[in-house]
Amino acid sequence: MTIRAQVAGVGHYLPERVVPNSEFEKTLDTSDEWIRTRSGIERRHFAAEGQTTSELATRAALAALEDAGLAASDLDALIVATSTPDLTFPSAATMVQARLGMDQGFAFDVQAVCAGFVYALTNANALIVSGAARRVMVIGAETFSRILDWNDRSTCVLFGDGAGALILEAGTGEGTSDDRGVLSVDLHSDGRYRDLLYVDGGVSTNSIGHLRMEGKEVFRHAVGKLAATAEAAMEKAGLTGADIDWIVPHQANIRIIQGTAKKLGLPMEKVIVTVQDHGNTSAASIPMALSVGKAEGKIRRGELVVTEAIGGGLAWGAVVLRW
Repeated sequence: MTIRAQVAGVGHYLPERVVPNSEFEKTLDTSDEWIRTRSGIERRHFAAEGQTTSELATRAALAALEDAGLAASDLDALIVATSTPDLTFPSAATMVQARLGMDQGFAFDVQAVCAGFVYALTNANALIVSGAARRVMVIGAETFSRILDWNDRSTCVLFGDGAGALILEAGTGEGTSDDRGVLSVDLHSDGRYRDLLYVDGGVSTNSIGHLRMEGKEVFRHAVGKLAATAEAAMEKAGLTGADIDWIVPHQANIRIIQGTAKKLGLPMEKVIVTVQDHGNTSAASIPMALSVGKAEGKIRRGELVVTEAIGGGLAWGAVVLRW
């Protein structure tokens, strides 16, 4: 028998404030049509003043626990993927742990920007497969509205805030691609591309920064790298695109999503798309899309799902799992 990290529950949370594209027309030389055409985004959610990443993460965690029929006391570990934590330290994960009343186990953050959830999911899978934990909550949560330059129309219209959570628990399988749970992972990074997507400030530079992005270059890298990592993860699991029921990509840009699906030879009917409603929520985008996909009755038990993401670093990767 093979130990597998299997999905037990999923949930998400979006801040109450909805910001349509038209709101940016008041302060920027932009339009709803310009934003939709270039990104596919129609609206996004922004956290309220004083609303932190750990609060969003906690609300998503509670939704996932309810979906799984579990309590916080059932968890062994909690991982939060975020680039926008409440404080430099302690980790957002320990703050969520306290908010949930989880006084056992351990919690830590993972920082891989938009690829953060894929990295965190890989860590959770390793903890379960190794026997270090039996049940792990993985959360992607961001308040990117805190690091945007509101005068830069090429970036500030693209991002939103939110959180999504997934609970993995140990199960058993036969060691084949028919097993439920995480079947394979594929991770990469290349620090030579740092200047394509970064925040121009931080603690050790003693400065407060804003998100900066070379959009055309990021797009050029994204489609090829996302398709390649998804194909590599499928190959590791002994699968091909024809076997896959759903692609759940990082929700950055509809053109990247469409380009990646085309490169993989998969129809858009097999792709979960939420970018129009959420914008780019970085590490939160995949778990929120998984939650929405399940809630809409698309992702069902036993179906094969591929998640893939790329973010600042550059860091990218993919996970294949059977729901």
